[in-house]
Amino acid sequence: MPKGSEELTNARKEEIINACASLYETMGFKDITIRDIGAKTSFTRTSIYNYFQTKEEIFLALLQREYEAWISDLETAAGEHASLSAAGFADALARTLEKRGCMLKLVSMNLYDIEGSSRMENLVEFKTVYAKALQAVSRCLEKFFPRMNADEIQEFLYAFFPFLFGVYPYTTATEKQKEAMETARFSYPRYSVYEITKSFVSKMLAGME
Repeated sequence: MPKGSEELTNARKEEIINACASLYETMGFKDITIRDIGAKTSFTRTSIYNYFQTKEEIFLALLQREYEAWISDLETAAGEHASLSAAGFADALARTLEKRGCMLKLVSMNLYDIEGSSRMENLVEFKTVYAKALQAVSRCLEKFFPRMNADEIQEFLYAFFPFLFGVYPYTTATEKQKEAMETARFSYPRYSVYEITKSFVSKMLAGME
């Protein structure tokens, strides 16, 4: 058992987030309840409210953790290469995202509801990490594409981050969705997270080397 109130608080928050992440692998956001999350922790359900006031705050914390992991991967990728071509950077960036299925699934949801049902301090903490993700991608562009000016980097960011909101739905389909598409006789090429990201980033950076 961690010693000290701050360590205990952080450990219990992490346990709650882990429980939420585990449930989210097989259940939808609307189906998961505080009771479900509490049942997967080592303490009482009512204790969750000492750390998170709403289910949405837990999901926001999970998304924040996903962004933090992605930032770490971006920094590692940047440190591993002295230089990268557009194709090489597209490959490296796509590989950081193919591991972040949970993050991509979360951002494909209605974040307005999650953010709207979270306390200001939680939202500020999340937005701070989100800004760091923008900065991490920006630093990569500055390093590998020195010809890009500030406006061009900003243009890339404004296209790339909204693009992330659609990656999960375009690369993952539920059995119900597949059945509906078959019934509607609707088919379209299926791409992986890696494939769709690499293609998009390569096109965005064409001529920037």
